[in-house]
Amino acid sequence: MRMKRFYMPTLREVPGDAEVPSHQLLLRAGMIRKAASGIYTYLPLGYRVVRKIEEVVREEMDRAGAQEIRVSNLQPKEIWEASGRWDTFGPEMFKLTDRHEKEFALGPTAEEYFTDLVKEELRSYKQLPLNLYQIGWKYRDEKRPRFGINRSCEFLMKDAYTFDIDQEGLEAAYQVMWDAYVRVFDRLGINYRVVQGDSGAMGGRVSHEFTALSEIGEGVIVYAEGGYAATDEKASMQKPTYPAEEPLPVESLDTPNAHTIEELEDFLHIPAHKMIKAICLRVSGEPVFVFMPAERELNMSKLIAYLHKPEHEIEMLDDETIERVTGAPAGFTGPVGLPDTVRTILDAAVTTRANLVCGANKADTHLKNVNFGRDFDGEIAEDLWMVAEGDLDPVHGNPLQFARGIEVGNIFQLGTKYSEALGATVLDENGVARPLVMGSYGIGITRVVSAIIEQNHDEKGMIWPLIAAPYHVMITVMKTKDDAQMQLADALYERLEKEGVEVLLDDRDERPGVKFNDRDLIGIPLRITVGRNAADGMVEYSTRREMTNEDVSVEEAVSRVVAAVKEM
Repeated sequence: MRMKRFYMPTLREVPGDAEVPSHQLLLRAGMIRKAASGIYTYLPLGYRVVRKIEEVVREEMDRAGAQEIRVSNLQPKEIWEASGRWDTFGPEMFKLTDRHEKEFALGPTAEEYFTDLVKEELRSYKQLPLNLYQIGWKYRDEKRPRFGINRSCEFLMKDAYTFDIDQEGLEAAYQVMWDAYVRVFDRLGINYRVVQGDSGAMGGRVSHEFTALSEIGEGVIVYAEGGYAATDEKASMQKPTYPAEEPLPVESLDTPNAHTIEELEDFLHIPAHKMIKAICLRVSGEPVFVFMPAERELNMSKLIAYLHKPEHEIEMLDDETIERVTGAPAGFTGPVGLPDTVRTILDAAVTTRANLVCGANKADTHLKNVNFGRDFDGEIAEDLWMVAEGDLDPVHGNPLQFARGIEVGNIFQLGTKYSEALGATVLDENGVARPLVMGSYGIGITRVVSAIIEQNHDEKGMIWPLIAAPYHVMITVMKTKDDAQMQLADALYERLEKEGVEVLLDDRDERPGVKFNDRDLIGIPLRITVGRNAADGMVEYSTRREMTNEDVSVEEAVSRVVAAVKEM
C-alpha cells in the first residue's frame, strides 16, 4: 500500500480521555476512532492488525479440530430465559424488542445459542465429540467503559464450544483447547500466565484464564513458586491458626466514636485478628450481614458464588436501614442478638477463633469474648477471604506474589449447566438420553491487540511483532521528487510484494522528520529507508525494536526482509 493514498489520520497530541498507552497509541496512529463511549471504529491500519490476530486464532482452532460457523448477534429471549440468565446477566446485556414485540439480546456470549443450535441436530453419542467456534462481535453495556478497546461495549471475540458424552471427554477437549491457546499466545509473542479462574456467571466448576502481564491490567493474578497461580478472585491460601482458648464471659465495652477496625484497635489495644467485622449488604432487596475476621477483606466474587446471586443484585446497605434493622448506627453491627429474620453469613474463620470482639448492635458499644455457638450463630461459608501478598499458597505453602494483567483468553468446563436447561441430550451406547457435557472457550481478539501494544511500545510508539503487524516492512523515501529514490523505492515495493511481503511505502511529499515520526509511531517491524545513496543501489535497513540503521545493498535488504517473513 502506498501511503499517499492510505487513510491513516495520525494525531500529534495524546487525546485527553486516553488513559493507557495502548489507547493513546491506537488513536495517535490513526488505527481507531471513538464513536461514543466504549464504541470504536477500526480504521485500515488497525483493522489489518485485528485480521492478523484473527488468522492466527483461526489457524490454531482449525488445527485443534474445531469447525467455524457464524451465528447471529441477535439472540432470542427464550433461550436466555431457559438458562436463567436473561435476568441474572443483568444490566450489561443490551436488550431490544422488534416490531412484533419479540424480545432479543445483542449477544454478550453464546453458550445458549450454540446449545440450542446443536440440540436440534445431535441425536447419538456417535456424533460426538464436536467442537464448534465462531469469530464475531460481542456486546456488553459496560457501566464504565475504560482503557480504550480493552474494556469496551463492542468487542471482537473467538468463542468455541465443545460437546461430549461424559466428563472424561470434556477433560480431553479442555486439554486440546488449552494446548491450542498456548500455541496462539506463543505465536503472538505475548508474555502470559495461565491461572485458575472464577467461573462467575458462566457456570461450571473448573476454569482457567490466560492473562497477559501488564501494569495497566484490570485483573490481578496471584502466583507462587511451585506452580500455584490463580486470579485474585479465585485464589485461596493457608489460613493462619491461633492457640485454643477457654471461652471467657462476655463483656460489654464502651467504645465511643470507634466505628472502624483501626479506631477500635487503637482504643482497645487488641489486634484485628481478635475482632469480627460486619459487611452489611442488600441482596435482591433484602438485608444480609456478612461477618469476617477483621484483619481480612471480603472477596466479593467468592461471596457471589456462595449466594448464587448476580453481582448487580448486591449492593452496600444504607446507614438508615442498618440502624433500623440492628438498632445501632453503622460501625457497631455484630452477630450477637441480631433478629432471626435477618440472614447472617459467617466466614468459617470466625467460628474457629475464641473470645472475639464485635459490635454490640448498640451505639458506641462493642462486646468482648464472644464465641461462635455459645453467643452467635449463622450460615457458615468456607472461604470468603481476599488473599494478600505474602500469604502462603494452599498447595506448597510458598509466599503469594501479585501481578496485574489483561485477560486475553478463558476456558471453562461448563458440564451440563446449559444442556440440561435447554434440553440438549443424545442417546448413549445403551440408548439412554444423556445431557451433553460442554466446554466454553473464549479469546478476546481486540483485547489481544491492546495486550500486544502494552507489552511492546516505547516513548516513540508501537513495536509490533511481525506476525501481528499491519504490514511486514515499511519503505520510507527521503525525497519523493528525487527520481533515483522513487524509482528504487518503486522497484523494491513491487519486488517484495511478489515475494509475498506486505509492504507500506511512504511516498508522501512530507519532510523526513514527519515520516520518521510516523514510522516509529505505527511500529512496522522491518524498515528500509531509500535516501541519498539510491543511485548506488544502497539503502538503510533497520528494525523497529533495535532501531539501528545499517547501510546495505538492495539485494541484502530484500534478502533480510524475505527471510524474516518466511521464518514468521
